Amino acid sequence: MSQPLFYFMRHGETDWNVEGRLQGQRDIPLNPVGYGQAVTCGEIMRGLLARDGRDPKDFDYVASPLMRARKTMELVRAGLGLDAAGYRTDARLAELSFGRWEGLTFAELKRDAAAVRALATREHDKWGFVPPGGESYADLLARVRQWYDTITGDTIAVAHGGVARTLIVHFGIEPPAAAPVHNIEQGVVYRFAPGRLVRYA
Repeated sequence: MSQPLFYFMRHGETDWNVEGRLQGQRDIPLNPVGYGQAVTCGEIMRGLLARDGRDPKDFDYVASPLMRARKTMELVRAGLGLDAAGYRTDARLAELSFGRWEGLTFAELKRDAAAVRALATREHDKWGFVPPGGESYADLLARVRQWYDTITGDTIAVAHGGVARTLIVHFGIEPPAAAPVHNIEQGVVYRFAPGRLVRYA
């Protein structure tokens, strides 16, 4: 059986992205730039499917339940001529939890001695590090992999940067030590396949 096509988009920009705040699972909405990036993703996706002679209705559409991902998906689907609400969400696609660090910037964390010590530990193992009350990339991969194992057909997903980084490991594109620093852009479309990541902008 052939590998299903798998397209992935990170949600559009939020004000917390601009401010460098750790969003994690806080439900922060898109800002105006983020709306534009989501529309752009819809245009890119429309072009890719037209190029390949594919009907957008033939794909399964799934998003993280966080509003920034849901709104991005709705704008993508609208750009494909589909009912904006005709997709499903899966909690396993929610962003990496930063626990008690959510809402803070790294500059703010560095004002706290315990956080400074924790950040020093994180520098040695970004993949395995667990923020206070949060989860590690290894934890995130476990739930993302559990979700991906349910895929049976061609799929278009909208989620988060952390989710994409775990997929990079899942698909054997980069090792765990490298994946956490991989830049996952907004306003672009990624296609994942075993050992391969293609970026469309």
